[in-house]
Amino acid sequence: MKIAAALALAMVMGAAPAALADPNRIVIASDSTAADYSARSFPQMGWGMVLKCSLTPEAQIVNLARGGRSTKTFQEEGLWSVLMAQLKPDDTVLIQFGHNDADTKKIVRFTDPNGAYADNLRRFVADVRTAGAKPVLITPIAKLIFKDGQIQDTHGPYSATVRRVAAETRTPLIDLDKESQAALQKLGEAEGAKRFMIYSAADKIASHPDGINDTTHPNELGARMAAGIVAKGLRGAKVPASKLVLRGEADASARGEPTCAAKP
Repeated sequence: MKIAAALALAMVMGAAPAALADPNRIVIASDSTAADYSARSFPQMGWGMVLKCSLTPEAQIVNLARGGRSTKTFQEEGLWSVLMAQLKPDDTVLIQFGHNDADTKKIVRFTDPNGAYADNLRRFVADVRTAGAKPVLITPIAKLIFKDGQIQDTHGPYSATVRRVAAETRTPLIDLDKESQAALQKLGEAEGAKRFMIYSAADKIASHPDGINDTTHPNELGARMAAGIVAKGLRGAKVPASKLVLRGEADASARGEPTCAAKP
């Protein structure tokens, strides 16, 4: 009744009612590695699609991740403005970029890791806090690049900047790069490949009948692995979403039907 009365009073006074806090909402700002995909793209999946697998039923995921975006183009194309327009107090905002910020071929995406990339991350954090929501910075998921049996660090300066900005701004950090590197190293290159879009024609993947060798984008197994790491990181973060993590179920990396997410 109190909420209804407050809304009614706001309407009488001619003011737009303020957004109500919702500690169950998690908003994702990211690129293709976290994005949602349709059935025709299966088995490619972003970790945002299956993050709910590691969370309590009341968790609400608003996945605004879009393929091909960097911190620069996410702003230039108005995607950040779209996010801010629907943000509510107490939302938890997961921010993960880096893959496309490092793209020097499609130069429109590129940002200097020690320049615009850092500035953009600081802006994201400040904007989210101004809206009364809680930012969480995430380093980009590792690529499947091995050399002499060792997983390679392919996001070095970008991940370092995320860690630095997180420390400077006292923002919770989920080091997905470090944790996914460790997970892939433990699995080994051959087993790790089963978590990425790496298939031959013999695998008869409808979306890629001639096969594909993509060491960047996760399939369902890889998405579940990454989502488990993100959920585990949320558990240690002092944000509303940390209360939504299912204890003992953060590592949802085993193959199975994604019943906790829309089936692709």
